[in-house]
Amino acid sequence: MERLIVDGYNVLHAHPTYASMARTDIDAARARLVADLAGYATGGPRTVVVFDGGANPASDGTPHHLGALTVIFSPAGTTADTVIEGLAARSRERGERATVVTSDGETRRVVRTGTISIRSADSFVAEIGADLKERMRGEDGRGRYGGSRVPLGERVPADVAGVLARWARGEQPEHPHAG
Repeated sequence: MERLIVDGYNVLHAHPTYASMARTDIDAARARLVADLAGYATGGPRTVVVFDGGANPASDGTPHHLGALTVIFSPAGTTADTVIEGLAARSRERGERATVVTSDGETRRVVRTGTISIRSADSFVAEIGADLKERMRGEDGRGRYGGSRVPLGERVPADVAGVLARWARGEQPEHPHAG
């Protein structure tokens, strides 16, 4: 099965909706992106989104699982690019196919070998947008989601946004089933 490795903040700033939200509330923008990626990942490739937590001394890089999506904030002192490059290297060593979604030139250069392919953040957000519009239209054409990939925001309690914000700050989730 193919793996999808997403540079979270790179994609967040490439998408007009997320970028607009991020200017006033980065936590809400990140939660929205994670919710959309979780919906996108359901029934799709194993997906991991990596956010830069390197400047946060409390961030330990622990993977958090939300349905079919894994969320990682890079550990203190480590960039998201370094984590992405490591994930790509492990996939390559195992002979697994993986796609890295980033527009960072250096990361693209480092990971593009063997079984690893690259997608720009711009092309990926265009696909996410088309996928979300298709699901919003649904099979009956009345705005219901069709298929099995429903955004996480449609399936989980609102407190997930708070959990994501705590993870971003390197804090442990308060909800015992959140991470």
